[in-house]
Amino acid sequence: MQKSDLTYHLERFGLVIVWLAFIALFGALRPDTFLTWSNFSTIFGSEAVLVIVTLGLMIPLTAGDFDLSIAQTLTLVSMATAILDARMDLPLVLVLPLGLAIGAFIGLINGAITLYFRVHSLIVTLGIGTFLHGITLWIGNSQTISGVSPMLMEWVIIQRVMGIPVAFYYAIALAILIWYMLSYTAFGQYLLFTGRGREVGRLTGVAVGRVRLTAFILSGVMGAFAGILYTGTTGSANPSSGTFLLLPAFAAAFLGATCIRPGRFNPWGSVIAVYFLVTGINGLSVLGFRTFVQDLFYGGALVLAVMVSQLVSGRKERGL
Repeated sequence: MQKSDLTYHLERFGLVIVWLAFIALFGALRPDTFLTWSNFSTIFGSEAVLVIVTLGLMIPLTAGDFDLSIAQTLTLVSMATAILDARMDLPLVLVLPLGLAIGAFIGLINGAITLYFRVHSLIVTLGIGTFLHGITLWIGNSQTISGVSPMLMEWVIIQRVMGIPVAFYYAIALAILIWYMLSYTAFGQYLLFTGRGREVGRLTGVAVGRVRLTAFILSGVMGAFAGILYTGTTGSANPSSGTFLLLPAFAAAFLGATCIRPGRFNPWGSVIAVYFLVTGINGLSVLGFRTFVQDLFYGGALVLAVMVSQLVSGRKERGL
C-alpha cells in the first residue's frame, strides 16, 4: 500500500480508530461498569434522537445551508404530539402524520424565506427557531405534558432487539435511506453539486433553488420525526426538550465530515461521530467526572471538527 493510500485510509477511519481506543481505555479503567452490554445498549438506544437530528442537519449542510431551527422543530412537534394524544385524545394514526406535516411546513417556511428574500439561512433559521420556541411555550402553557399513549412508548423505547430499543434501528434505517439518496439518486447528486458551488450547479442545469428548498423540508420532517421519538422515549413533552441537542448535533455532523468520506457530510460518518461523542461522555461519567464535562466535550468537539473538516476540504481542493 502506497503512503498516499495509507493516509487516505487513516483519514477515512481515523475517528473509528479513536472511538475504539476510547472504548479500550474506559474499559480498562472501569471494566465492571463500562464494558457491559447494558451500558452499550443504553448508549446506542438513548441517543437515537440525536442521531436523527444530526442526519436532519446534514441534508441542508450538504447543500451549503444551516438549519438552526431543527431543535425547536423537535420541541414543538414533541409538545404538539403530547397535546394531541394526551389532552385531545386523538388516535396516533392521525397524530403522527400531523406531526410530520408540521415539520415539513416549518422546513418550507425556512426555505422560502431563505431563497425568495435572499436572507442567509443562519439568520432565518435562528429567527424561526426562536419563534417556534415561543409557540411551544404558548401551546404547552410552559408546562410538561405527560400521559402519552403507551403504544407510542411501546414502539419507541419498550420494544427491544438484542436489548437495544427499536428507536436505534429507526435511526439506522434513516441513515441507510440518506446514504442511498446521496449515492444513487439524481436528487442526491444535485444536493452535492449545490453544496460544492451554486453557480456551477446552475450552469450545469441543476435547479439549485428547488434542491435547497427540498433540503429544508427534509430537515424539518426529520426534526419532527425526532420530536415524535423523543415523546415516545420520555412519555412526555416539555418546552425545552430538544434545545440541548443542537450543539451536539452540529458537532457530530462536522465531525462526521472528517471520516468515511472526508471533506463531505455523510450519514455513516455522522452516526459514528454521534456515538464517538456519546461514548466519550459516558466513559467520563463512569470515571466520576461532573456533568459540566458534557458541554466541554461537545463544544471542544465542534470547534475541533470544524477545523479538521476545513483542513481536509482545503487538501482536497489543492489535490493533495
